[in-house]
Amino acid sequence: MNQSNASSQRPASFVALLPLFVFLALFIGAGVYFTQQGVDFAFYQLPSVVAILPAIVLALLLSKQKLNQAIDTFIGGIGHSNIIAMCLIYLLAGAFASVAKATGGVDATVALGLSLIPSDLLLPGFFVIAAFIATAMGTSMGTIAAVAPIALGVSEQADISLPLMAGAIISGALFGDNLSIISDTTIAATRTQGCDMKDKFRENLIFAIPASLITLVAFTLAGHGEANVAPQSVDLVKVLPYLCILFLAVAGVNVFVVLMLGILLAGGVGLTTTDYTVVNFSKDIYAGFTNMQEIFILSMLVGGLAALMQQQGGLTFVSNLIERLIARFSKAKGEASCRAAELGMAGIVSLTNACVANNTVSIVVSGDIARDLAQKHGVSAKRSASVLDIFSCIVQGLIPYGAQALLIGATFAITPLEAVSYAWYCMILALVAVLIVVFRKRH
Repeated sequence: MNQSNASSQRPASFVALLPLFVFLALFIGAGVYFTQQGVDFAFYQLPSVVAILPAIVLALLLSKQKLNQAIDTFIGGIGHSNIIAMCLIYLLAGAFASVAKATGGVDATVALGLSLIPSDLLLPGFFVIAAFIATAMGTSMGTIAAVAPIALGVSEQADISLPLMAGAIISGALFGDNLSIISDTTIAATRTQGCDMKDKFRENLIFAIPASLITLVAFTLAGHGEANVAPQSVDLVKVLPYLCILFLAVAGVNVFVVLMLGILLAGGVGLTTTDYTVVNFSKDIYAGFTNMQEIFILSMLVGGLAALMQQQGGLTFVSNLIERLIARFSKAKGEASCRAAELGMAGIVSLTNACVANNTVSIVVSGDIARDLAQKHGVSAKRSASVLDIFSCIVQGLIPYGAQALLIGATFAITPLEAVSYAWYCMILALVAVLIVVFRKRH
């Protein structure tokens, strides 16, 4: 997706960014309209893959190339190796999540967690359960869908504040999603920045570990009430596929190999321990592919749109603007320049995420600009990937119109605003991340 050398030679043009503003205006405008109408999941009524189509048409019209050449530029952006690799990983990650869930992996992991939670540590316990499942599954939404109904029943039994429990679940889900090797945000961040997933994972730990420990203490102090959770039937065999992919990914095995092995292992567990059949296995793989349809298509279209805006000088305009801000706040070179560049990356991905309410899309849109900044200011690829993922995670967990808040709000029958008000991990992570960016020594 990145074509930084070409973009840096293009004359800067604000007009070239208009298609992106059209996309954001349509997507956000529809969300605001449906919110006022009282429609559930208002920001998801107009599919993002449809909202981006008028933006693409405008980008083609604004191009100074001949139409056929502009279309070739668009198709070239879609077919860039980073975009194609990203989309293939999306498909495999979706297939693994689907097969593992169908074969009982999610239920087994939740049961294992519940069996280990002391009755007086329910809030931090559910934070840990959600964190582990999200890290293993690579999806905060899937985690919330699996854990929230159980957490709701336990909260009512133990008389725990529902918004407080919702905040713990969102916090754990986004902690795990942010760290997961197979999360779509990790895929997008590492592919756009050109680093290995294991390196980005280790870099993320620098931010996530202190933030998660502080969050655990906060939920422990806030927790009250006890509930005798019914004994759970724990099947460790069904947890193995999750543990396997975590181990292999951190060990540095190629992500395509990791996901293929995970799919085969999850399917094998189902075939050997239940009445799961090869036909079911194949259908679940395909179901996983279809679950990734929107982000798959959107990533390709964003890649094509980015290529057009890049060819017309739009990304150069943004890059130059951020460069001027960096120069204003950082007169020195070296560490100061790196620090300012990282804060610039954090700002642009945060603003984009606040607009599109989708952390993966915000990373894809911001990826090229962040990579240019990293290369110019000596920021390592793993560091820029980590900054993009961290700050998109922070914003995603705090916007009440994000999918996570909407889903858990509907499940708990509370407002999304109440839910995000207790997403303490995201708040703590924001503070920790800014402090680390500002004060950490560079080598």
